[in-house]
Amino acid sequence: MKTSIHKFLILFLLSLNSLSAQTFIQGYADVANQVTQANITNNLTQFEALGVKYRGTAALQNTLDWLKNKYLSYGYTAGQMVEDSYLYSGSTCKNLILTKIGTVHPTTFVIVCGHYDTVTGTGTNDNGSGTSILLEIARLLQNVPTEYSIKFINFSGEEDGLRGSQHYVASVVNGTTPKMDIKLVFNIDEVGGVAGMVNNTITCDVDQSTPTSNNAASAVVTNELATCVDLYSPLNTYINFADATDYIPFENNGEIITGFYETNISTRPHTANDFLVNMDPVYVYNVAKAAVGATMHFAIANTSLGRDDFDANYQVSFFPNPTKEFLNINSGILTGSSYQFSLIDINGKVVLEKAINNPKQLENINITSLSKGVYLASLHVGDKKVSKKIVIE
Repeated sequence: MKTSIHKFLILFLLSLNSLSAQTFIQGYADVANQVTQANITNNLTQFEALGVKYRGTAALQNTLDWLKNKYLSYGYTAGQMVEDSYLYSGSTCKNLILTKIGTVHPTTFVIVCGHYDTVTGTGTNDNGSGTSILLEIARLLQNVPTEYSIKFINFSGEEDGLRGSQHYVASVVNGTTPKMDIKLVFNIDEVGGVAGMVNNTITCDVDQSTPTSNNAASAVVTNELATCVDLYSPLNTYINFADATDYIPFENNGEIITGFYETNISTRPHTANDFLVNMDPVYVYNVAKAAVGATMHFAIANTSLGRDDFDANYQVSFFPNPTKEFLNINSGILTGSSYQFSLIDINGKVVLEKAINNPKQLENINITSLSKGVYLASLHVGDKKVSKKIVIE
């Protein structure tokens, strides 16, 4: 939850609209319109029933398990999920990261995030609302190909001072060699609205703080986010300063950030009365539609490619292609305790064969011993096989 109460309007130049060059995409609307009120309300109800999700509690672990089971029920695999653990104040806390690999830019990520920990109460608004929307975006995009990779991140430790997101940026984003390539961070926190009020406006957060090097880019993507709200939901938009929530450690790291936050600010969060009855679930539903459209826009979804075609190859990919020294294997939604990888040359000869046990979502194969040319890369898992052409330069 943000700590400030007062909101300040930021005036945008109308010329920013020309930078985004956004138009209505029927395929995006078709997916956004598959958000259901029943799913949103059920997720909020289940989140509330899990109790107070503070560090060190069984409720926090139970919520993590609930999230994992939700993602599995949508068709994701255990291999696509990673628990990022850290120790704070004597308690082990865990972020949950679900990765969906892109088809064109597999190593560049759109991060869609929100926290699932709560303090004092069940936190149905703060941040069951954002959590329910992350789940709905992930559900609807599971078999929609996107050019950019997406990381759905459920952070813990937000209520302890952004501990989970701080740890992730320091240990994972900056701990990757080379540093993780992030296109932008889209955070969703406390978007439940207030029961009994007219909740027809969503606040879009823009970076206006130091470092200033990423402010202009944040202004552009926040303008794009506001345009997506207009295109794919019935909501109005309000632009406001980015404030104390999980995009801040990314912002301090020089990343491009934006986010959603409720415009009618509830007084219930951080109290024992942060319940569904005090929220507006229809508002959460409308915010979810906007968020689905925005995520597809940021990650560049390909809705013209049939989902059956995408899933026919189990979302498996090999990259980079062409390649020189290493080949990454993305096992997609194939599941198994091991798989067999092989490279076959144009004469039909198997030139490389490797059994990989307990595979991660991404495995790296050294191909420096192979000659330049065209090869067939094949991945076998049980009775399933995916083969694709690759070029070694």
